[in-house]
Amino acid sequence: MIVIRPYQEPDFNRLAEIHDAARRQELAAASLSCAFVPFVIASKREKLFAYQVYVAQKDQKVVGFIAFHEDEIGWLYVDVTRQKEGIGSALVAFALAHGTSEMELEVIQGNEQAKRLYKKFGFYVSEVKSGRMPGNESITLTVDVMKKGA
Repeated sequence: MIVIRPYQEPDFNRLAEIHDAARRQELAAASLSCAFVPFVIASKREKLFAYQVYVAQKDQKVVGFIAFHEDEIGWLYVDVTRQKEGIGSALVAFALAHGTSEMELEVIQGNEQAKRLYKKFGFYVSEVKSGRMPGNESITLTVDVMKKGA
Protein backbone atom coordinates (compact mmCIF):
# COMPACT_ATOMS: atom_id res chain seq x y z
CA MET A 1 0.00 0.00 0.00
CA ILE A 2 1.23 3.48 -0.89
CA VAL A 3 0.72 6.22 1.69
CA ILE A 4 1.09 9.86 0.65
CA ARG A 5 1.80 12.42 3.33
CA PRO A 6 3.23 15.95 3.59
CA TYR A 7 7.01 16.32 3.48
CA GLN A 8 8.72 16.61 6.85
CA GLU A 9 12.23 17.97 7.42
CA PRO A 10 13.68 14.56 8.42
CA ASP A 11 12.76 13.37 4.88
CA PHE A 12 15.36 15.65 3.28
CA ASN A 13 18.22 13.15 3.01
CA ARG A 14 15.95 10.45 1.60
CA LEU A 15 14.58 12.88 -1.00
CA ALA A 16 18.18 13.68 -1.93
CA GLU A 17 18.92 9.97 -2.49
CA ILE A 18 15.79 9.51 -4.59
CA HIS A 19 16.30 12.69 -6.62
CA ASP A 20 19.97 12.20 -7.33
CA ALA A 21 19.60 8.67 -8.71
CA ALA A 22 16.39 9.39 -10.63
CA ARG A 23 17.66 12.73 -11.96
CA ARG A 24 20.78 11.01 -13.31
CA GLN A 25 18.49 8.48 -15.02
CA GLU A 26 16.32 11.28 -16.46
CA LEU A 27 19.28 13.28 -17.76
CA ALA A 28 20.96 10.21 -19.26
CA ALA A 29 17.79 9.46 -21.24
CA ALA A 30 18.02 12.98 -22.68
CA SER A 31 21.81 12.79 -23.29
CA LEU A 32 22.30 15.56 -20.72
CA SER A 33 24.26 13.76 -18.00
CA CYS A 34 26.63 16.73 -17.81
CA ALA A 35 23.73 18.85 -16.47
CA PHE A 36 23.38 16.96 -13.17
CA VAL A 37 23.11 19.11 -10.04
CA PRO A 38 22.75 17.35 -6.66
CA PHE A 39 19.48 17.73 -4.75
CA VAL A 40 21.07 19.70 -1.92
CA ILE A 41 21.83 22.44 -4.47
CA ALA A 42 18.95 21.93 -6.93
CA SER A 43 16.30 22.07 -4.20
CA LYS A 44 17.45 25.61 -3.35
CA ARG A 45 18.15 26.87 -6.88
CA GLU A 46 14.86 25.54 -8.23
CA LYS A 47 12.87 26.56 -5.15
CA LEU A 48 11.47 23.11 -4.32
CA PHE A 49 9.94 24.30 -1.08
CA ALA A 50 7.95 27.06 -2.78
CA TYR A 51 5.75 24.15 -3.91
CA GLN A 52 3.55 21.86 -1.84
CA VAL A 53 5.77 18.82 -1.29
CA TYR A 54 4.42 15.35 -0.55
CA VAL A 55 6.18 12.04 -0.15
CA ALA A 56 5.05 8.52 -0.99
CA GLN A 57 5.76 5.78 1.50
CA LYS A 58 5.65 2.08 0.78
CA ASP A 59 6.54 -0.49 3.42
CA GLN A 60 7.10 2.49 5.76
CA LYS A 61 9.94 3.83 3.60
CA VAL A 62 9.89 7.03 1.52
CA VAL A 63 10.00 5.85 -2.09
CA GLY A 64 9.10 8.99 -4.05
CA PHE A 65 7.98 12.59 -3.89
CA ILE A 66 6.04 15.21 -5.79
CA ALA A 67 5.99 19.00 -5.61
CA PHE A 68 3.16 21.01 -7.11
CA HIS A 69 1.13 24.21 -7.12
CA GLU A 70 -2.57 24.18 -7.85
CA ASP A 71 -1.89 24.42 -11.60
CA GLU A 72 1.62 22.99 -12.04
CA ILE A 73 3.55 19.84 -11.22
CA GLY A 74 7.13 20.99 -10.71
CA TRP A 75 8.90 17.88 -9.40
CA LEU A 76 8.19 14.15 -9.48
CA TYR A 77 10.81 11.56 -8.60
CA VAL A 78 10.55 7.89 -7.66
CA ASP A 79 13.28 5.66 -6.22
CA VAL A 80 14.87 4.04 -9.28
CA THR A 81 14.73 0.62 -7.60
CA ARG A 82 10.97 1.01 -7.03
CA GLN A 83 9.80 2.29 -10.40
CA LYS A 84 6.91 0.47 -12.12
CA GLU A 85 5.21 -0.17 -8.76
CA GLY A 86 2.50 2.49 -9.16
CA ILE A 87 4.26 5.06 -6.98
CA GLY A 88 4.51 7.73 -9.69
CA SER A 89 0.88 7.15 -10.64
CA ALA A 90 -0.24 7.50 -7.03
CA LEU A 91 1.66 10.77 -6.67
CA VAL A 92 0.28 12.23 -9.91
CA ALA A 93 -3.26 11.21 -8.95
CA PHE A 94 -2.77 12.89 -5.57
CA ALA A 95 -1.56 16.13 -7.16
CA LEU A 96 -4.46 16.15 -9.61
CA ALA A 97 -6.92 15.63 -6.76
CA HIS A 98 -5.46 18.67 -4.98
CA GLY A 99 -4.91 20.96 -7.95
CA THR A 100 -7.11 22.69 -10.48
CA SER A 101 -8.76 20.98 -13.41
CA GLU A 102 -6.05 22.39 -15.66
CA MET A 103 -2.48 21.52 -14.77
CA GLU A 104 0.79 21.93 -16.63
CA LEU A 105 4.27 20.46 -16.39
CA GLU A 106 7.47 20.19 -18.38
CA VAL A 107 9.26 17.00 -19.39
CA ILE A 108 12.80 17.01 -20.78
CA GLN A 109 12.73 15.70 -24.32
CA GLY A 110 14.00 12.13 -24.26
CA ASN A 111 12.26 11.25 -20.99
CA GLU A 112 9.68 9.00 -22.61
CA GLN A 113 9.01 7.12 -19.37
CA ALA A 114 7.70 10.31 -17.75
CA LYS A 115 5.67 11.28 -20.81
CA ARG A 116 3.97 7.86 -20.83
CA LEU A 117 3.05 8.28 -17.17
CA TYR A 118 1.53 11.72 -17.67
CA LYS A 119 -0.34 10.66 -20.82
CA LYS A 120 -2.11 7.99 -18.74
CA PHE A 121 -3.67 10.87 -16.81
CA GLY A 122 -4.78 12.79 -19.89
CA PHE A 123 -1.82 15.12 -20.26
CA TYR A 124 -0.85 16.01 -23.82
CA VAL A 125 2.10 17.86 -25.35
CA SER A 126 0.88 21.41 -25.95
CA GLU A 127 4.15 22.96 -27.06
CA VAL A 128 7.90 22.43 -27.28
CA LYS A 129 10.22 24.99 -25.70
CA SER A 130 13.98 25.41 -25.68
CA GLY A 131 15.89 27.46 -23.18
CA ARG A 132 18.23 27.41 -20.22
CA MET A 133 17.91 24.66 -17.65
CA PRO A 134 16.53 25.95 -14.34
CA GLY A 135 19.16 25.51 -11.66
CA ASN A 136 21.94 24.98 -14.23
CA GLU A 137 21.67 27.87 -16.67
CA SER A 138 24.87 26.89 -18.50
CA ILE A 139 22.88 24.06 -20.15
CA THR A 140 20.43 24.54 -23.01
CA LEU A 141 17.64 22.01 -23.23
CA THR A 142 14.34 21.30 -24.95
CA VAL A 143 11.21 20.37 -23.03
CA ASP A 144 7.76 19.19 -23.90
CA VAL A 145 5.17 21.31 -22.14
CA MET A 146 2.33 19.01 -21.16
CA LYS A 147 -1.13 20.17 -20.16
CA LYS A 148 -4.20 18.56 -18.76
CA GLY A 149 -7.38 20.39 -19.67
CA ALA A 150 -10.72 20.45 -17.94
